[in-house]
Amino acid sequence: MADEPIITFDHVVKEFQRRGSKTPFRALDDISLSIAPGEIFGVIGYSGAGKSTLVRMINALEKPTSGSVVVMGTDMTRLKERQLRETRRSIGMVFQQFNLFSTRTAAQNIAYPLELDRWRQDYLERRVAKLLEFVGLTEQADKYPAQLSGGQKQRVGIARALATNPRILLADEATSALDPETTGEVLQLLKRANEQLGVTIVLITHQMDVVRQIADRVAVVSDGRIVETGPVYDVFAAPHDPVTRRFIATSVSGLPDEACIERLRGDWPGRIISVLVRQKDVPARDGHGAVPASGQDVSALIARHGVHSSLIYGGMDTVQGSAIGALTYGFDETEAALGPFLEDLRRTNDIIDFGTAAAPRRESHAQAGESGERKETK
Repeated sequence: MADEPIITFDHVVKEFQRRGSKTPFRALDDISLSIAPGEIFGVIGYSGAGKSTLVRMINALEKPTSGSVVVMGTDMTRLKERQLRETRRSIGMVFQQFNLFSTRTAAQNIAYPLELDRWRQDYLERRVAKLLEFVGLTEQADKYPAQLSGGQKQRVGIARALATNPRILLADEATSALDPETTGEVLQLLKRANEQLGVTIVLITHQMDVVRQIADRVAVVSDGRIVETGPVYDVFAAPHDPVTRRFIATSVSGLPDEACIERLRGDWPGRIISVLVRQKDVPARDGHGAVPASGQDVSALIARHGVHSSLIYGGMDTVQGSAIGALTYGFDETEAALGPFLEDLRRTNDIIDFGTAAAPRRESHAQAGESGERKETK
């Protein structure tokens, strides 16, 4: 029997009363969502989408207007304050701005939740030393936050969140204040905490690349509603909602933007075609049919039809072990074989036809899955 979800949102609505208005603001609108034990679950949305309100429901810092939030088998909406304090010991929190005590050293910051739990001093010291080693900060134990880099501060924050052996770790924009290299290091630390300590991680972010790097599944939130959810590869490879597509465009390599296409047209007078690369089929989800792989037979089709081509732009990413990206080719528009070749290409691939420099086409090309050249299979 599969494990029961560790977190379940059941038709959750959250409204806030706005000053000077009789109409409440609905921050969350009929949210239903389940998160499995031991997974890394990403929640992504633009500023104001409702994602931070959603995560605050998990540790009952916010309570729903209607609906229920069940965490570790307990309905958080029904707990009294003392019961809440007990449950929150199993929920760690990592913040965007670190939230460290400036007058405490790294070790003392990590020790703080253990002091609140009245740990015996020798146990506390051993636990802090172990956590400093886990996050790679043993040599910085006696340094104050002002003496640490942003990445080191966040490592202290993660160690503090892990101090009481939580079952759930909430990371609210935990990498937004960090540079890309440090972001990667912090994400790998969170991944290691998930794999070695078995902690379930809920990752709140507005950065799709953060989701791509470590999440197992993702929910896309817009205007207080979940507009798309699924395994990360499936969402990246075949996004259905326009909001998801805009996010994907910021993190998948190889898709040329408008400025790039104009440059390519200046260098290549012929037909410009982008082929979306999707290494494997995407199963049906969210009421949409299955989406087949794409970009797997381009070389064979070029050879079969004998058309001349030049690879003029492209890039690939790996999402959950499978390739996603796009390759852009230039073709000689005058070739008689080009028409039959493009018919065959469309039959087994998703393509974006940008036309030629003399006769440009204005197809949408922001992200994979949006070209509409092939119908989804049912």
